[in-house]
Amino acid sequence: MDLSPVEIKVNVEGDVPAALAALGGTHGAMTTRRIWFAEHRDGVTEGRLPLLEGGTIVRLRIGGARDDLTVKLRPCTREQLVGRFSAPFQASPLTYKIERDWSAGSRVLAASLVHDHPPGALSSAVGPGAGPTLPIDPVRDQFLHACAPDVQVDALVALGPVLATRFDDVPLDDLEGNLEAWSVAGLEFLECSIRVKPKEDDDAEELVARAERKQRKLEDAVRARGVTPSEHSENKTKRVLTALAMAVQH
Repeated sequence: MDLSPVEIKVNVEGDVPAALAALGGTHGAMTTRRIWFAEHRDGVTEGRLPLLEGGTIVRLRIGGARDDLTVKLRPCTREQLVGRFSAPFQASPLTYKIERDWSAGSRVLAASLVHDHPPGALSSAVGPGAGPTLPIDPVRDQFLHACAPDVQVDALVALGPVLATRFDDVPLDDLEGNLEAWSVAGLEFLECSIRVKPKEDDDAEELVARAERKQRKLEDAVRARGVTPSEHSENKTKRVLTALAMAVQH
């Protein structure tokens, strides 16, 4: 029985500052970060994104109270997540999460291992001309070896930065959402998200039904404020990585 939390996202394009104002972004606590993604250097040179195409995202976030490095499998299957990675855990500075990722008509499972670092600790991995030298983390290596054995995270290039501005706990009718604006390579996106956690007496059907109701409420709350959700079929990570890779080629 899958009782993984559900992260529900509504994406917005176009006039992001106007959408932020309409959704009340200025009422939330603001964090500004720079986001970089790692990809295989040779693949990017050839116009490919091998890690992303294989369902693996390597992300470095710099700024705010801490830096973090995330390795995420998305989409993944329950069968992939074996051993200690079959269930979420926290062992500071590591946090391992399994959750369902819903956006418009897309519903996928994602598993992510997040490694927190002190502020500025990851800056050397993304400096001018640098290829990310990812901090050696045996647990990360175990995660990939156990759950995605074909993935190799060497000979990488850093793609970015994406300027990300996040507003937390923004009231949207009877919901509280998080707003995150991305700006990079001539692209601007705004993501509005909520997280639905399982309750003690939930079964899988009840959790899904409640998440579906929350998804409709979130979409309605966005539209009620004059903001139109994006219907673009590709997620923003893929679009951003594609744009960044093209910029490197030119």
